[in-house]
Amino acid sequence: MTGFTPIETLEGGARFDAYVARPEGDEAKAAIIVIQEIFGVNEGIRRKCDNWAKAGYVAYAPDLFWREKPHVELDADVPEEFQAALGHMQKLNQDQAIRDIEATIKAARATVDGGKVGLVGYCLGGRLAFMAACRTDGDAFVSYYGVGIDGLLGEAKAIGKPVMLHIPTADHFVLPDAQKAMHDGLEPNRHIVLHDYDGLDHGFAAEMGNRRDEEAAELADQRTADFFAEHLA
Repeated sequence: MTGFTPIETLEGGARFDAYVARPEGDEAKAAIIVIQEIFGVNEGIRRKCDNWAKAGYVAYAPDLFWREKPHVELDADVPEEFQAALGHMQKLNQDQAIRDIEATIKAARATVDGGKVGLVGYCLGGRLAFMAACRTDGDAFVSYYGVGIDGLLGEAKAIGKPVMLHIPTADHFVLPDAQKAMHDGLEPNRHIVLHDYDGLDHGFAAEMGNRRDEEAAELADQRTADFFAEHLA
């Protein structure tokens, strides 16, 4: 019930792959799009999709680096691969990535007969999940340690659907001033909830590897599961 499937771009004339995991037996209750870190649609991202499928959702993870290099899979714990991932991130056109995410929303919504679609992203994907909350017609959005969101606060006025942000307070990519700006700029919006994780660093909810903090990851993931259960029902 898992594997890669092609998705047509919004503009037409081209396709990119998305990893798809489907629940067994019963029809999916909704769809969830898992937005990759800078390491591509690797085993950790695929595991997250598989977990959502076990929970009864159909899950999509679009390959956002496809225009430069399809099917990037890198390991955050290998220094050379970490540097390669930074290079892929720098080459990504994020506005174009949002259009590919929107195409994925369209495809995912069709598989659930026009039902609801949630989005959850990590690192780069956390930033893109926030951008999607401002720019797409998804139904609920979750950002884990999104980078540079403090520079996107001017778009937040467009947010009218539920959004959740997971913010580790010791994130060395999102410094305290940026975290404060996020709280100050987003907390007045009744659609947005922010959760801080004291003393934790970037990547604490990775499925595997040295970055994972088991207790905090389980807490954040339970909050995300409850959030989607409420807003995608």
